[in-house]
Amino acid sequence: MTVAGLPTRRVESYHYTDLKTLLRVVPPLAKAASQASAPALRVAGAFQLMIANGAIQSSTAAPAGVIVGHAKGSVLSKRDDVLVHLNGAFAKDCLTLTLEGNVDPVIQIDHCTEGDAAHVVDSLKIFVADNASAVILETFSGSDTAHIGNHASYLALGKNAIVTHIMVNLSAKATTHFATNEYALVAGAKLRTLTIHAGAALSRSQVFARFAGEGAHADFTGLNLVEDGQHNDITIDIRHGAAHTTSQEMYKQIARGRSKAVFQGKIVVERDAQKVDAKMMMQGLMLSDQAEIFSKPELEIYADDVVCGHGSTCGKLDEDSIFYLMSRGISKVEAEIMLVRGFIAEVLDPIEGEALNEALNSVVDGWLQGV
Repeated sequence: MTVAGLPTRRVESYHYTDLKTLLRVVPPLAKAASQASAPALRVAGAFQLMIANGAIQSSTAAPAGVIVGHAKGSVLSKRDDVLVHLNGAFAKDCLTLTLEGNVDPVIQIDHCTEGDAAHVVDSLKIFVADNASAVILETFSGSDTAHIGNHASYLALGKNAIVTHIMVNLSAKATTHFATNEYALVAGAKLRTLTIHAGAALSRSQVFARFAGEGAHADFTGLNLVEDGQHNDITIDIRHGAAHTTSQEMYKQIARGRSKAVFQGKIVVERDAQKVDAKMMMQGLMLSDQAEIFSKPELEIYADDVVCGHGSTCGKLDEDSIFYLMSRGISKVEAEIMLVRGFIAEVLDPIEGEALNEALNSVVDGWLQGV
């Protein structure tokens, strides 16, 4: 038996999120929740499922094309990552979804943690059939105690499937939030992801994706919203294993107060993956002198006929733009909010569906107003 312990800065993928110093106390595993709260984010017309304190709750009748089930064991592929190892070791029940045809309502899975401080582990496995389409929303919330959540989602897209997968972290400020998403794309699959961090004292979201069929495309997007005392990390590892595949990665980070936002992105193009087109961009916005934003984009290219690139920018709000808006009678606070909303719009606007888009914008509005 090998004992590895929590990763430190010496582990490259955790260089900016040293769990050995940041995670000093791990509470006991969670007990069953006596009463699960309502979802922290409501989307009109969504089909709702709930996982409370790691246990799958009963649900209403599933809509057409949705098959709800249960499974045992780890959902994630084996890899050298402590959060993956811990999830595989402690996750008991796995919620499974099989999606067929054009699933109409948004499927919302709410992960809720209630009661005293606890270590909560859960997992979700989704298979989207050939030519099917769906929008999947996962939300995370719970009581304001020192919970630690370790959540895993595995999403496999069939041929020509079209999926939007959204993760919204609304955990209370005393909690620690870990989430790992793994995606498998075959020929012709189309995927859009959006990760929003707006809660938890410490959070880390990991995205692992593999393109295994020609013609597959994915847009990976994210939004880190951090303020006083928060440390939020988004780390992605995208692997193009098939020719003629494309991806776009766009992540934005906004930090205010004494806070830290981290983005680590890696794109790997394997030797036989010719004609790949992959672009990565991180844009950061610091709203205070104490805010810290870290960015580390990487490319590993083993093929010789590809179009790949990455970029990273970081700065403050433009003073000239603020002055212009104020000269039109807009207060400085409102001018700053308008500019921040414009900065964010690029990752929110592509999300279709009026009710869903309004719900996501309400998260941003709440953060901007300090709610």
